[in-house]
Amino acid sequence: MEINLNRVDYIQVGVTSQKTMRLLPALGKKATQKVAVADHDGILTCFGMKKGEAVPVFKTLPGQKIARMDLGGAAGTPQEKIFVCSGSQVRGFTKKGKQFLTFEANLTESINAMHVSGADLFVCASYIYNHYCDCKDQNYYLSGDKINDIICLSSENVTRLVPVLACQDRVLRVLQGSELAYDIEVPGPPSVLELYNKDGGEEILCGTTDGNIGLVQIGECSAATKWEIDNDKKKGGILCIDAYDIMGDGVNDILVGRDDGTVEVYGFDSANEPTLRFEHVLSESVTSIQGGCVGKESYDEVLTATYTGWVTGLTTEPQKAEAGPGDEVRMSKEIQSKVEALRAELEQLQVKVKQGREQYQQTSQSSTAVSAVPVFSINDKFTLCQDDASYNLTLEVQTAIDNLLLQSDVPIDLLDVDKNSAVVSFSECDSEPNGNFLLATYRCQANTTRLELKVRSIEGQYGTLQAYITPRLQPKTCQVRQYQIKPLSLHQRTHSIDQERNILYIISFSDLVGIWEGHFKSDNISTISILSDVLSKEATKRKINLNNSYDINDESVSHTLKMIHPKLEYQLLLARKVQLIDALKELQVHEGNADFLIPEYRNILDESANLLEEYKKQPAHLERLYGMITDLFIDKFKFKGQNVKTKVSSLLEILDNYDLNSLLDFFNEA
Repeated sequence: MEINLNRVDYIQVGVTSQKTMRLLPALGKKATQKVAVADHDGILTCFGMKKGEAVPVFKTLPGQKIARMDLGGAAGTPQEKIFVCSGSQVRGFTKKGKQFLTFEANLTESINAMHVSGADLFVCASYIYNHYCDCKDQNYYLSGDKINDIICLSSENVTRLVPVLACQDRVLRVLQGSELAYDIEVPGPPSVLELYNKDGGEEILCGTTDGNIGLVQIGECSAATKWEIDNDKKKGGILCIDAYDIMGDGVNDILVGRDDGTVEVYGFDSANEPTLRFEHVLSESVTSIQGGCVGKESYDEVLTATYTGWVTGLTTEPQKAEAGPGDEVRMSKEIQSKVEALRAELEQLQVKVKQGREQYQQTSQSSTAVSAVPVFSINDKFTLCQDDASYNLTLEVQTAIDNLLLQSDVPIDLLDVDKNSAVVSFSECDSEPNGNFLLATYRCQANTTRLELKVRSIEGQYGTLQAYITPRLQPKTCQVRQYQIKPLSLHQRTHSIDQERNILYIISFSDLVGIWEGHFKSDNISTISILSDVLSKEATKRKINLNNSYDINDESVSHTLKMIHPKLEYQLLLARKVQLIDALKELQVHEGNADFLIPEYRNILDESANLLEEYKKQPAHLERLYGMITDLFIDKFKFKGQNVKTKVSSLLEILDNYDLNSLLDFFNEA
């Protein structure tokens, strides 16, 4: 069963962080609810709807950036107290705006995740978890990787409060006091956690940065994944989740907000499997999502807050349009009054802007005038996409982007992105004296606030990618963001490892840092070679003596080639098909049809558009695979003290006439 939801924009606040908007409990069944939303200006705003207008309940003074919000209250009472965290401080407000709590956690880092349950407060900085009860320290835990979110469970089957940490290393950590009870592996880095049943229970919803969603049942000693929703369509990462019965069938539906602006509603089919029921795309990332009743009594809706501070509802209330004679649509009096009010407000803003410009022009001519650089926020993300071995760079600005300049001191490829409408131009750069391997400029269309880019690096070549973002602001200003390209940039964390690996065994002796020892294992000799070169280079810089020893398994080379084989075979076949397309089209035009061609060639013609599109998206994929095999060949013999660069031309000839057995024989005979 599908659902029809209509968009309604309520108010706009400042730039918002993840999970900084909440709906206060309703006073009665199906009654409208108040909305609390906090922003980077440090302002907490609470409003309700009356006669179609947003009416403020209270609004705090500006202050430090608010990073998280949660609702709390005494056990068994409505959870209507509002808690916000700024820096290392937690503040509490009543539903009418009176501040009743100021608690300083005394953390060295800012709080980025928080959960409130009765008198218990759970806060997390980047790696540190703290539990307080009645503002007194109770438990502490140091995580092995960055903590992205926290949730706390309580149910009849669980005899204690169970904190669950969402950690960047693709693990959910379940705590008992100050100790780790156990952990759960998840398919991607978890970005958000939410209770499936707000009244308690053992089930939590988990969203990941690569766009997957799952339901995990937490027990005393172990956990089980009940279902997962894969991100097959390559949508954005998950920023927020909520559970609410928007379909009205008595079962909680899953409300999802993604960082590409996608809002989704998942219901459950007869087999109790999650199914997409509704989808809507906003123009910016969705930082918070809630289900409830805001605009009008008895009409449920999905309420969202976006990065630039728009609070938007997707309501079940039908659109107010009346069909008249000649199928013309007439606006109701209520909508007409809204339009007139907006026009009046727009005119007032235009007058203020005109006055401000005139005042700026007058003061700018003064000899003592100082030009103020406008400040703007940037929401950026640089993440590895394991499916195609590339990096996704997402940049989101609170105002329209004028242009973006990319500069890299290491070789990288820019790949096509369907969602990107900006015009890209490349500048010639001299890599030798200046270290510039890439200079590219993206010129954006009007009102573009979000850009998605895709780059692919070469392992072993490490450095920095810099993005210079210039918005459409006066006076002109620019911000720079830097992203590190690591030596093993296309590797990612794994939970299990095969013991049959190549081993690079390194021992370092130094009077400055003491004695340490590192073991590195891989089934790819090139990985070991990169590690050896980088560690030796960094050790030389720091004047540290390294003693390296290697234990190389020759069988791993064949293993690596067999792993590359399916990808190489597919790319060679794709390249050959693309080469044939023009010739086959000429034959088709000359003969008038393609009936005389064999089925294989007719299929190439039928799929020509898809083949060309796929080939265009990965322009240098085949060359990269050739490079990987060439590096593997050189590195294999480098560890044996042999230089085989003179035989690379023979290797390339074999690759041009590719056969796996011939390639394996060449590696063995060489």
